Amino acid sequence: MDGSIALWMFAVVFLVLLMGYPVAISLAGTALIFAFAGDYFGTFDTAFLAALPNRLFGIIENDTLIAVPLFVFMGVMLEKAKIAESLLENMSKLFGTLPGGLGFSVVLVGMLMAASTGIVGATVVTMGLLSLPTMLKRQYDPALACGTICASGTLGQIIPPSIVLVLLGDVISSAYQQAQLDMGIFSPDTVSVGDLFAGALIPGILLVALYLIYLAGLAFFKPSSCPALPRQQVDKSLYLGLITGLMPPLVLIIAVLGSIIAGIATPTEAASVGAVGATFLAYLKKQLSLAQLKAVTQDTTQVTSMVFFILIGASLFSLVFRGFGGDELIEELLSDLPGGVFGAMLVVMLVMFFLGFVLDFIEITFVVVPIVAPILLAMDINPVWLGIMIALNLQTSFLTPPFGFALFYLRGVAPAAIKTSQIYRGVLPFILIQLVLLALLAVWPALTTWLPSIIYNN
Repeated sequence: MDGSIALWMFAVVFLVLLMGYPVAISLAGTALIFAFAGDYFGTFDTAFLAALPNRLFGIIENDTLIAVPLFVFMGVMLEKAKIAESLLENMSKLFGTLPGGLGFSVVLVGMLMAASTGIVGATVVTMGLLSLPTMLKRQYDPALACGTICASGTLGQIIPPSIVLVLLGDVISSAYQQAQLDMGIFSPDTVSVGDLFAGALIPGILLVALYLIYLAGLAFFKPSSCPALPRQQVDKSLYLGLITGLMPPLVLIIAVLGSIIAGIATPTEAASVGAVGATFLAYLKKQLSLAQLKAVTQDTTQVTSMVFFILIGASLFSLVFRGFGGDELIEELLSDLPGGVFGAMLVVMLVMFFLGFVLDFIEITFVVVPIVAPILLAMDINPVWLGIMIALNLQTSFLTPPFGFALFYLRGVAPAAIKTSQIYRGVLPFILIQLVLLALLAVWPALTTWLPSIIYNN
């Protein structure tokens, strides 16, 4: 069977997406058109489509995916409860008297928001609306301010617990089992979302530390780009405000993430704790009303519907792709690359990086990862390391001009006085930092695999 037809499917999907059609419909529609055309010309066996009902039933009964709407609910509720606003205000007062202090505050609050919401777009927009005007007012270099906000907003890709890692963990788990079955291992090992959460902790903390080191270096060598706030603006009620603003979301994050990593709760159970806890925090902050609850549930339903609609379209697309022999073609192409495992991994990372310019993480996770991950995992690549490398690679892609999603989000809420070129220039040092971290993980995979092996003894 000519596997090149499967590659034409990808080309047609990109064209349809560029025309502005929804992702899920583009995936499903392209797959059906190619399937019926292939059946007419005798190049496709429609028996592959018979597997679709089983796939859809598998999606519906997948316990891990139930965590998605719960984590979305938790993130949206915390966002509407203005947790980030109070945190940023108090941290700015705490660190603002130091050169670069506002930048430190943005990174640290971005880290906490990432662990709370896990939604990149929401974090970038929230931080842009809250902190960018203040940073500009305090004479921060506009490029530095924009770069710090964009980079901090994308931390939701890599810092657990995040929706990104939940979805990626589920796909990597299925791919790992498939890879082992293809190798003749009929009692396959498993990898869980908890493994990915544990594997992402050290790289996530390391990335935040590298951001802070960069800002500290700027503050030391070029203090005019990130001046300190006047000292008289700090009052004695600061520490009380910081504690009351920081402790509740921090306890919630530790409860959710800790229960998963400790094996006390599944991701779904922990997500339900997070959803209830976020609602309780909103109540304590007097930000919970019937109208607020209605808005949160509507936003949650909208995001969840989008995720599962794309998942259904991607399932149909991958079935037809395999029916045309696309998986065999990809395996052959990757196996024949010079450099062996390193060459195959490098090519896949580059392809995903460029796909990140036009596709969101959800589409790449559901469409591309199921195709390439079983092939890479069959080359004896650690599944946790692979998952973290993909997440960090796409985080870098979402920051990279001119098509990075984070740049679009910030451009949408930034003042008109901010030039797009300033946003682009500001993110470049952070992109370099993330490339350095990717190189470190490539050289020392234990940065991702050590903690899961200690916690889960695998």
